[in-house]
Amino acid sequence: MGVAADERQALSALLDELGPDQPTLCEGWRTRDLAAHLVLREHRPDAAAGIVVPALASYTKKVQDGYAAKPWAELVAQVRSGPAWYWPTRVGPLDELANGAEFLVHHEDVRRGQPNWEPRRSDPARDATAWRSVKAMAKLSLRRSPAGVVLRTDTGEEVTAKAGNPAVTVVGAPVELLLFTFGRNAVRAEFEGDPDDVAKLAALSRGL
Repeated sequence: MGVAADERQALSALLDELGPDQPTLCEGWRTRDLAAHLVLREHRPDAAAGIVVPALASYTKKVQDGYAAKPWAELVAQVRSGPAWYWPTRVGPLDELANGAEFLVHHEDVRRGQPNWEPRRSDPARDATAWRSVKAMAKLSLRRSPAGVVLRTDTGEEVTAKAGNPAVTVVGAPVELLLFTFGRNAVRAEFEGDPDDVAKLAALSRGL
């Protein structure tokens, strides 16, 4: 299996374990809301657009709330089984492209929403997926930063998310940089730069 499939199964097992009402890193969402979001994006193209288009957000929320009201075991089973056979991401390479980072981030949203979390042990495939997504998304996600931003892995690879001087350098494992790029603050990373610039970057609304 690929990273997307592995993260889907690991997340589903964790959802089974935790139940529907545990916190996540997604503001305002419990585990049932996050599970409903994942099912919606793979089953309801008419509602999925509202994830990124504010004008459609109310309809998306209505559909998502409908999924969230389902019996928990049924909802988690839908997350685990993925989309219908005709959905493009049933094909392995497309699933990896569309869902590798998505399920990795949301798995960590649930893991790190719980007390006493610790980062998982490094995994080459997971790290490669995370770093590929960081390189693809960093400039868009961090475009509003008031200072320059450089993201550097703990092995020395780096990407300039925003050119500028002075710049803040964020150093961490690829998964930590992915989560930071996607707007999460529950990360294990080091920040190098002027303290005021670091504080502004940490407070920035990051993501799409």
